Amino acid sequence: MARGKRAVNQGESMKNTEEFPSIDGPRLVAHLEQLGAIGLREDGSCCRLALTDEDKAGRDLVVSWMRELDLEVKIDRVGNIFGIRPGSEDLPPVMSGSHIDTVATGGKYDGCLGVLAGLEVIRTLNESGIQTRRPLVVGVFTNEEGARFQPDMLGSLVYGGGFSVEDAWRAIGTDGAAFGAELERVGYVGTMEPGSMVPSAFVELHIEQGPILDLEGGLLGAVQNLQGISWQEVTLKGMPNHAGTTPMRLRHDAGYGAARLTCFVRDLALNIGDTQVGTVGFTHLSPGLVNVIPGEAVVTVDLRNTGEDRLKEAEDHLMAFLHELGQQEGLRISTRCLARFEPVTFDPEIVSVIEAAAESLGQTVRRMTSGAGQDAQMMARLCPTAMIFVPSVGGISHNPAEFTKPEHVELGTNVLLRTLIQLAR
Repeated sequence: MARGKRAVNQGESMKNTEEFPSIDGPRLVAHLEQLGAIGLREDGSCCRLALTDEDKAGRDLVVSWMRELDLEVKIDRVGNIFGIRPGSEDLPPVMSGSHIDTVATGGKYDGCLGVLAGLEVIRTLNESGIQTRRPLVVGVFTNEEGARFQPDMLGSLVYGGGFSVEDAWRAIGTDGAAFGAELERVGYVGTMEPGSMVPSAFVELHIEQGPILDLEGGLLGAVQNLQGISWQEVTLKGMPNHAGTTPMRLRHDAGYGAARLTCFVRDLALNIGDTQVGTVGFTHLSPGLVNVIPGEAVVTVDLRNTGEDRLKEAEDHLMAFLHELGQQEGLRISTRCLARFEPVTFDPEIVSVIEAAAESLGQTVRRMTSGAGQDAQMMARLCPTAMIFVPSVGGISHNPAEFTKPEHVELGTNVLLRTLIQLAR
């Protein structure tokens, strides 16, 4: 893929709007609703954890749509699915896509929009009789959410070469099930070697999952980078004892240690400032009784920053605090790394093509950072990559109220269409 000046020339060619068809927005929204009905619960949330029966049903539906579009369907050894539309030349393809697994209380748009928008682009090209020079591929990556198996973004991480197939198969889910056994059970063990099809470019359309576009009245984001992520599981072990008879000065209270850690993580993020964020998302106290001093606490810490040096700084401060806390309170403290990904800078040429595609539709676009982990960050290990964001109403995601307006779904997919056509030329 050429650099520099060529991206500008590609963008300028988009000024001829008659050159491009438009997708069918209501049809795409209907497909989102149809997929969203699989795993739908009474509270309106969608629960399609990776490699469950619900995930299998979702996969079966998406594969059926791929076959209806005459795509060649390939599945790799960790269950990643690829629908391939040939180009006029046998060249490395342009790939789009995302994931269809959800968290336990998910919505209908996270991940699913990227997959179904990619299929809608191909459906539109088929109907318009347009053949691209490069093949187009829509990918569905396994276990992006990490809600059942760790690490998150597992399928794309394996595809990008950052995790082995063997380690993926050995992963144990939150319910005690093995990834490999569940992959076999749902019938999605493929023969394709992960990473064997190297794209010339990868573009992922995604809901923002945050409030910026919605608050600022923007319609589109061209994602230029993605935060690094550090997840730690911290175990604090003290002494369980009677809540009434143990003097405060003689306690080794793991619950108090967990509370101090929670406050420290917030203060740490505020003190570092800029793009640093920190979250304690899970705390479990044992034995969990009203009249017993907690003898053990398990706490998760999520640290994120767009700069690797600042992220390392936050990690160093966390470890120093834990050492001091253990000494002060007589606690035995250990940590386990759950995930660690460096920040990613996306390809500036593709970001420029996305901006030109939006401008050709008369829309302004905001350059943005993704605060959430995405399959695109793993694909950036293999090829030039970028993302398109559309607004999330209220900044809500991983929630039954997750919603993107139909007009924004349609607009974002038309930008994806123009971007993919340009890159596939």
